[in-house]
Amino acid sequence: MRVIASVEDAVQAVGEELGVSEWKGIDQIRIDGFAEVTEDRQWIHVDPERARAESPYGSTIAHGFLTLSLIPILSKDIYKCANAKMGINYGLDKVRFLSPVAAGKRIRTRCELVNATVIDDTTVNLTVRHTIEIDGSDRPAAVADLIARWIFERDSSATS
Repeated sequence: MRVIASVEDAVQAVGEELGVSEWKGIDQIRIDGFAEVTEDRQWIHVDPERARAESPYGSTIAHGFLTLSLIPILSKDIYKCANAKMGINYGLDKVRFLSPVAAGKRIRTRCELVNATVIDDTTVNLTVRHTIEIDGSDRPAAVADLIARWIFERDSSATS
């Protein structure tokens, strides 16, 4: 696990691959649950029989936003910000859905720190590129640059 313990650590880590997550299964139960929460019940997601018969993918597929919503859980074992008071989602840059994730497939994320924008001596925006890979596929499901704002504790040994 890559540990980023300060604004300076973040700046020095720009350009590094932070790591690759474990695989996570995307089954029909997860897809159906997401459809209920978001009220996006399009048949390509929730009707396996129709999808087998009519979809060019031959099965139901995960919502693109379901794939994105799994980024935090997928990346939790790849890197962490130690000494941080808090971290918040700041936004997303350039999101692309490149391949559908069929029900029953597994996905993982590959993380690269592409930018660290210093806000002040305790705050930094980390832009992490998440390449969501599909088990058995050469093409990723998605690529998204997620921006998280991290606020680190002040160094108690520093003088004011």
